[in-house]
Amino acid sequence: MKSKAVIIGAGIAGLSSAIRLVQKGYEVSVYEQSGHPGGKLNQIEWNGYRWDTGPSLFTLPELVEELFLMCGEEIKTSVRYVRLENITRYFYEDGTILNAYGDPRRFIKEIESVTGEPGVHVQKYLDRCRSMYNLTRDVFIFKPFNRLGTLLSGKFLKAMLQAWKLDPLTTMHQANRKRFDSPHLIQLFDRYATYNGSNPYKAPGTLNVISHLEHNLGAYFPNKGMFSIALELSRLAERQGVKFHFNQRVEEVLVKNRKTTGILVDGRFTPADVVVSDVDIFYLYRDLLKSVTFPEKYFKRDQSTSALIFYWAVDRQFPGLDLHNILFSGNYEEEFRHLFDLKTVYQDPTVYIFISSKMVQGDAPGNGENWFVMINVPENRGQDWDQMIDASREHIIRKIERMLGADITPHIRKEFIEDPRSIEKRTYSYRGSLYGASSNSKNAAFSRHPNFLRKLKGLYFVGGSVHPGGGIPLCLASAKIADQYIK
Repeated sequence: MKSKAVIIGAGIAGLSSAIRLVQKGYEVSVYEQSGHPGGKLNQIEWNGYRWDTGPSLFTLPELVEELFLMCGEEIKTSVRYVRLENITRYFYEDGTILNAYGDPRRFIKEIESVTGEPGVHVQKYLDRCRSMYNLTRDVFIFKPFNRLGTLLSGKFLKAMLQAWKLDPLTTMHQANRKRFDSPHLIQLFDRYATYNGSNPYKAPGTLNVISHLEHNLGAYFPNKGMFSIALELSRLAERQGVKFHFNQRVEEVLVKNRKTTGILVDGRFTPADVVVSDVDIFYLYRDLLKSVTFPEKYFKRDQSTSALIFYWAVDRQFPGLDLHNILFSGNYEEEFRHLFDLKTVYQDPTVYIFISSKMVQGDAPGNGENWFVMINVPENRGQDWDQMIDASREHIIRKIERMLGADITPHIRKEFIEDPRSIEKRTYSYRGSLYGASSNSKNAAFSRHPNFLRKLKGLYFVGGSVHPGGGIPLCLASAKIADQYIK
């Protein structure tokens, strides 16, 4: 008789866990409160327009490809993707425009031409980021940091002996300011703190490793958009025998003698030998683990940022914009002070514009574009969001029109809005925070909730609110870590 595994949540990490466990011989069932897979990775459709919601950048595609290979399939039969020639187009308030090309050599030449920064500085920086990744990937990113075997491994010892290369005692901004002369380039690399919702003026320099994924390994985009990743992973899981239960909310994870015994759904008990939670840990402990003491220590730290997103159906095309675009704030430090200290939104926010119709034919009518317009905002602490949304919308439109030199408002046919309140309600993310706890301290990255607990057998934790963090690659890594310790 097969052992039974239950996955709570069909986000990217939950889907990955389901595929891994069915390959181990488990009978796997996935319970998802919404009517579709993907979690934060979802889509909106309206009158010929389609928008991806959630993550919009695809890195480390081999982590997805690995799931297909272990099932005896090839990813290209389901998910085709291309490496981006230009990863992001950056716009600065002084009129500077810089293209972050996917080819590192071309990227360096662009930097030299646009900013005057010597190319050797950039090459040394990217080499350092590669070294940081190689030192940390097998002792932190793809391993449980709280495991004695990890701490006693030769790779961990090697990382500790070269810890100075990781810039743990300096902030991201200090490390970048030390290595570059151009303020444009410093701001560009400071931006990677936002990939896990943190503040580059407080987060440790170790997080500069994030830029390695894009600028050394490359950024990609699926031919059918980001939501296709979640959709195809769920189909892969179904082909392997995983059973999905959509629109069914788990009421409780049952525990007896410090071991999980199953779950409660609609008042009915479903037994399980293994339970994998892809639920934000705040809601898991508060609502589902009723017999376990609430771990307050994980929620006393700063939470990561949330997002204010406008989905605009635009009835004309803007050739000056690319797939991914960043319109930088003129005062980056002040923007982060507002986000983390004042818990509000700066009047000159950095604006991210993602237009998948630049790559995906059919995501917008032939003469239009589907704009995903986002700014970072603080987590929900009861602020007057309606007022902040109205003010931010005005600031965003003024900024776009100023930097592009074109009117926007007359071309917005339809608008959908997502804010921390709706994010929290839709995805059960604590306070609407996108990545759980922030990394705004030297030890924050090492004190995230682990992927399993020694005192509670049979329960495993995956997803963006636990180790190693948020975003598609790290969520997939969390499932890979948990899988290593499920027999």
